[in-house]
Amino acid sequence: MTQLGLPEDIHACLFDLDGVVTKTAVVHAAAWKEMFDAFLRERDGAEFRPFDASDYDEYVDGRPRADGVRTFLASRGIDLPDGDPDDPPGAQTVHGLGNRKNELVLEKIRTEGVEAYDGTLRYLEAVRAHGLSTAIVSSSANCRDVLRSIGAEHFFEVRIDGVVAAERKLPGKPHPDTFLAAAEDLGVQPAEAAVFEDALAGMDAGRAGRFGYVVGVDRVGQTDALYAHGADVVVKDLAELGDTE
Repeated sequence: MTQLGLPEDIHACLFDLDGVVTKTAVVHAAAWKEMFDAFLRERDGAEFRPFDASDYDEYVDGRPRADGVRTFLASRGIDLPDGDPDDPPGAQTVHGLGNRKNELVLEKIRTEGVEAYDGTLRYLEAVRAHGLSTAIVSSSANCRDVLRSIGAEHFFEVRIDGVVAAERKLPGKPHPDTFLAAAEDLGVQPAEAAVFEDALAGMDAGRAGRFGYVVGVDRVGQTDALYAHGADVVVKDLAELGDTE
């Protein structure tokens, strides 16, 4: 293993955004809960079963927005029309619910701001100092704005986010396509790249893409689940991997 805590043959690092670089995973989780609980309350009345943390981890976290809506609704036996990507936030469609969630998360980010994980920023500096290539791989369509807000855009040579994935028609996590596209853009083979993820869907993508190393970042106490979904190692903070002084 290198000073970075990675195998010797790793030449590129592919980082998820929410929960790995920024403390926005909790903001997304809160927005999903607010949106789904309002929808379920209106649909099922006061006795509705609320959206909870296990729903977020299993059906939503790390997935493209519309896929998260579809997957959670399917888990409750609910079938809605897809609608159109520009459906208004009040529309009873997959895209309408997704747009309502995005409206809520942007409002929360505007009012609460965005924070970066210091350990990740130090690790990114170390990765760059050691000459490894880097990419940000996120399902978020707001990825670039979030990176700019924390002054971290310069850390990444390649950005594959929700906007780029839509342009290239890449399926999102748990499919490996966005990570594979990042590796290709960096000019490395999957076996030469490490994936850094906090979402179970991201672990699945790393395993499916046969990447050289998959680092699970446990911010919420799901170490066992991250290993079960394909992590080679799990840390609570990237500073644990080494050489971040």
